[in-house]
Amino acid sequence: MKSTSLSLIAGAVALAAVTGFAALTVPGDGGATVAGAASRLPVERSSLLCPAPGLSDLAETTYTSFTPLAKSGDEAGTAELKSPAAAKKDDKEKTAKDKPAKDKSKDKAADTDKPVVALEEPGKPVTADVSGSDAPALVGTATGRLAPGWTAQQTTTVEAGDSRGLLGVSCTAPDTDFWFPAASTAKTREDYVNLTNPDDTAAVADIELYGPDGTLKSDVGEGITVPAGSGVRVLISTLTSKAADDVTVHVTTRTGRVGAVVRTADSKTGSDWLAASAAPAGTLVLPGIPADATSVRLVAFAPGEDDADLNVKLLGKTGAFAPVGNEDLHVKSRMTAGVDLKNITRGEAGSLLLTPAQKDRATPVVAALRVVRGKGDKQEVGYIPATGPVGAQATVADNRAKGSVLSLTAPGAAGTVKVTASAGSKGGTPVSKTYKVAAGTTVAVTPPVPAGLKGTYALTVETQPGGPVHAARTLTLPQDGIPMFTVQTLPDDGGTVEVPTAEQDLSVLDD
Repeated sequence: MKSTSLSLIAGAVALAAVTGFAALTVPGDGGATVAGAASRLPVERSSLLCPAPGLSDLAETTYTSFTPLAKSGDEAGTAELKSPAAAKKDDKEKTAKDKPAKDKSKDKAADTDKPVVALEEPGKPVTADVSGSDAPALVGTATGRLAPGWTAQQTTTVEAGDSRGLLGVSCTAPDTDFWFPAASTAKTREDYVNLTNPDDTAAVADIELYGPDGTLKSDVGEGITVPAGSGVRVLISTLTSKAADDVTVHVTTRTGRVGAVVRTADSKTGSDWLAASAAPAGTLVLPGIPADATSVRLVAFAPGEDDADLNVKLLGKTGAFAPVGNEDLHVKSRMTAGVDLKNITRGEAGSLLLTPAQKDRATPVVAALRVVRGKGDKQEVGYIPATGPVGAQATVADNRAKGSVLSLTAPGAAGTVKVTASAGSKGGTPVSKTYKVAAGTTVAVTPPVPAGLKGTYALTVETQPGGPVHAARTLTLPQDGIPMFTVQTLPDDGGTVEVPTAEQDLSVLDD
């Protein structure tokens, strides 16, 4: 055998050792070259970014970090949320690990290096509280057994002022492309794009705005530098001179990656976070409209060159129906369309389904709902972006003994999910329950609560055999007669990744 052949065999053996799932067949064993079925393996590293909580000195913020119990594997790991500066310092220290360690015993700033939230074990959430407007954005990394399904929730309560409300957001993974329908540059609104850079090099982002008549031209939205390990907040109304009730915000990066989320505030209906819509698609699901919604506004945008014609349906408790007068929606290319669906739910929780009017012409769109509860000066706003199905597993943290509602919808075939309430952050025993969702309906349930709950807990939803299910969690914390609430959708948490399995035939290396 030639030396080249030996080198290739050695490389293949090393590859098998690293991946842990490749099977080797040596020459002469008669092994067939067969590609096995792909398997799903837990991810080994996850990243999350939480935006800076906000602009009010009255803000009270709770961070909750959680990883579901793994079905297999017990490798060690960490899961920490830190200020970008602390995370950046950690990265520098890791690259300089061959140098003598710095003695921090006399470093007055050493405490700033500690994580805000540190998770040590799966299956039990941990929390941390901060106050005021100067709390930083957080950068998080989870490794080992704490990485698969790791989730973090940021919940802020502001009791008074134009920013008052319950603001909730699931901390997001860094990316390079985000769509935010349902933002606004109206005079009554104060919407900010929050950008967070987790990396040790600067990122450069562009922010594009699209109103009902098309692009809202702006030069200052281009080439926004987000420094390494830092966050930037951009007031949307400063990017254009035109006021528009319905605006779609598109965030992209030229270099690097960021976490992006929009913080909205209205002088009448309060404030909340607007998370990014699912990627442009011909069919979209927006789950979890509260039963007592007094106003629901749908905002959609078609980013391509073609107009989109959509059928609009509400999936309720007993089935699907088209809202009278709003059975369809025409969305012009690169123009934002908004329609007031008013109190579409009429006392029954539901989910919105957008489908192509012509099955053979599915134009990709993005969409979000602006939902208002309450009346007069007791109103509160929340947002529901289009979202993907639960998939293998999805998790939402920061559930309370009272105030959580889980909405489940099956837009196609009937579906079934298993819902597990974790142990409490300060005590409690996990409990699970299975829910069936009929085709074309929405089921709104009070989720299971851990036995002997102390503190808060997480909900993990797992799809069982059947059709895909979309989910959202509504958290309500009433304050002075105001139904303060926030809605978080539950797309697949990406806790596992599909890895092809193959048997290697090295007989090709044999002369």
